Amino acid sequence: MGKPKAIVDRETCLACGGCISVCLQDAISMIASKASVNKEKCISCEICIKTCPVGAISWEED
Repeated sequence: MGKPKAIVDRETCLACGGCISVCLQDAISMIASKASVNKEKCISCEICIKTCPVGAISWEED
């Protein structure tokens, strides 16, 4: 079992872009006006989770 990866709740995401600007691995982008995490690039650093103002990002176990 690998490290948990960040996942975005698309219903909660405000598309503010805060998570994109802090991601150290360039693992987050906007798809259909919502944040989306590239799980291959995500290193589980948790910065995006701490940055999201509405708690739309959480962990998803592999």
